[in-house]
Amino acid sequence: MITIRIADPDDAGELVRLRRLMFAAMSGRDEPGPWEETARRTVARQLAQDTPVLGAFVVDGEAAGGDRHLAACAVGRLEERLPAPGHPTGRFGFVFSVCTDPRYRGRGYARATTEALLDWFAARGVTRVDLHATADAEALYRGLGFAEHSIALSLDLSRGREPRGG
Repeated sequence: MITIRIADPDDAGELVRLRRLMFAAMSGRDEPGPWEETARRTVARQLAQDTPVLGAFVVDGEAAGGDRHLAACAVGRLEERLPAPGHPTGRFGFVFSVCTDPRYRGRGYARATTEALLDWFAARGVTRVDLHATADAEALYRGLGFAEHSIALSLDLSRGREPRGG
């Protein structure tokens, strides 16, 4: 049996550690840096809000010798957009961090924490949940009911890029 709990502000450092592991697995390179402390502060602040917009569900690792750590997490954010015909509440969810520490993979933790996050979104009236998936995680998400959405073209603009013409 898997014991899942909602994360609290004290878990912020471990959530960032798992996020770093996720990025390393996706890109093939580990990229520590100042982003980690900023992320830790942001996670702690958002988890401490009276009405949280950040949902984080975790499985605790097996504490050997007092090594308190997380085995897995699923983290997402509740977003409020303008309501639309298919989304009358205007509440959307975005899953942006699902990771299992390599020591704990293959135990169903990613699925269990993601299901808990999806239940958290549903309880808040979310009518659509988005995510970006790696090829390795595609089967997990499809098994949970995710599919391509109907937007014909999806674009993004990342700030911090060099301005055009400069």
